[in-house]
Amino acid sequence: MATTSRYHFAYRRCPDQDAAKPARRPVVVVGAGPVGLAAAIDLALRGVPVVLIDDADRIGEGSRGICWSKRTLEICDRLGVGEKLAAHGVTWKLGKVFSGDELVFSFDLLPEDGHKMPAFINLQQFYLEKALCDRAGEIDDIDVRWKNKLTGLEPHNDHVRLTIDTPDGPYVLEASWLIAADGARSTARDLLGLAFAGVTFEDKFLIADIKMAADFPTERRFWFDPSFHSGQSALMHRQPDNVWRIDLQLGPDADVVEEQKPERVTERLKRMLGARDFSLEWVSIYRFNCRRLNRFVHGRVIFVGDAAHQVSPFGARGANSGIQDAENLAWKLAAVLKGEAGAALLDSYERERMQAADENIAHSTRSTDFIAPHSEAERNLRNAVLALAPRAEFARRMINSGRLSVATVYDTPLSTPDEATFAGSARLGAPLPDAPARHRDGREGHLLESIGGAFTLLYAKDGAPPQPPAGVRLIAIGEDLIDSAGAIAKRLDATPGAAYLLRPDQHLCARWRKFDAGKVAAARDRALGKSS
Repeated sequence: MATTSRYHFAYRRCPDQDAAKPARRPVVVVGAGPVGLAAAIDLALRGVPVVLIDDADRIGEGSRGICWSKRTLEICDRLGVGEKLAAHGVTWKLGKVFSGDELVFSFDLLPEDGHKMPAFINLQQFYLEKALCDRAGEIDDIDVRWKNKLTGLEPHNDHVRLTIDTPDGPYVLEASWLIAADGARSTARDLLGLAFAGVTFEDKFLIADIKMAADFPTERRFWFDPSFHSGQSALMHRQPDNVWRIDLQLGPDADVVEEQKPERVTERLKRMLGARDFSLEWVSIYRFNCRRLNRFVHGRVIFVGDAAHQVSPFGARGANSGIQDAENLAWKLAAVLKGEAGAALLDSYERERMQAADENIAHSTRSTDFIAPHSEAERNLRNAVLALAPRAEFARRMINSGRLSVATVYDTPLSTPDEATFAGSARLGAPLPDAPARHRDGREGHLLESIGGAFTLLYAKDGAPPQPPAGVRLIAIGEDLIDSAGAIAKRLDATPGAAYLLRPDQHLCARWRKFDAGKVAAARDRALGKSS
């Protein structure tokens, strides 16, 4: 079996290990995976120094996550790596579902054009992690410490006292806030004695990454009961470097040791791929969980990503949701640390990201129930749906091979009296939809890249642009940005004089048909958790 590329990072002794008394850091992030790296970069770009620790010294053990959603790419673009990821990844937006060997359903994840980022890219997780590691290395306010293992956690009212083990022995570090991004087997979670609530599914699935030169289309292909894998399901995705991800359902009784033997995996893949030459890159067998913590914020310890919640891999909801956790948390924690908001603002992180986790768990559970029915009656119903799908639209809507990750529309309390008058695809509580936009100097660009990561008021020009309240940046459509394609007006239903307030995570939190400075200031205060 081929060895997947890995990136190694050297352990370095840090000054905190020689300090006479424990140093106090504003934020310590545990876990240098995609979620922890995104959180650290986002905070540092907002002027918050971060210590990022990880017990390993490498990334790239298997491709693991491969599907990165449009919203995740937009976040990564704001962090400085989106274009690099999109250029390297395999772009796709089409999916096909087969029953047996017959196509029964296809879908387009981004029928609307004019977005900077694609619906999805496929890219091995170690490439994304490497891009984020390189970006973190460019930022002075990030101190990445490899081979630093969290072994002790002692909560206090205004900080967390950490014991960290290293090749040179342990040291103690204090954090005003600890972000636990240390994955499904979270040490931070264990040290606090916290447990997940939810369901573990018994069905086992085989993941195989193979190296193969093939001319298959760049699309997501999912099979129910194909001839090459009778009675089970199969999934195939293209990745860069001529690597293909194959996912095969094995059932609950599969022998984990036997099924991972190269000769056994190769036998299964030959039935699927025929006489094509391929080599094994990485093989794993998994069962999955749909579960989460009852709370994400525990005093000064905040859980994100797989440390907070777990879902099935169908639909690419795990790492994508985790990176969106990091974005939601970063701007709020930065506001708290800068004195712009009270710690109560973090309650909204918990509320909104628990909403997202519950949505993902519900979608994942329904997907799993459809893919791996629990009873003969459920299987018969599923097969009837698949049989009807080529001829009936209602049946096609019932097919569930993994509803793919989209950003959560938060149940925001900031609705305004004229909210009902707005049409278009922009939704209160959702990230603003992207659109083409031309800059004053004639450069072509996009709306989201112009907004950045601050409170921003978009104003549809109607005379002289207004003066926004303190702490709110103004972008005048028609002056600062030119809506040359008309897409901004269409997606925002932007009539002259309309105003749109965006949070620092680019979610739309309020809008009005006419600008009113007092209403904008009040909406910003509410978004910061202040009473109106």
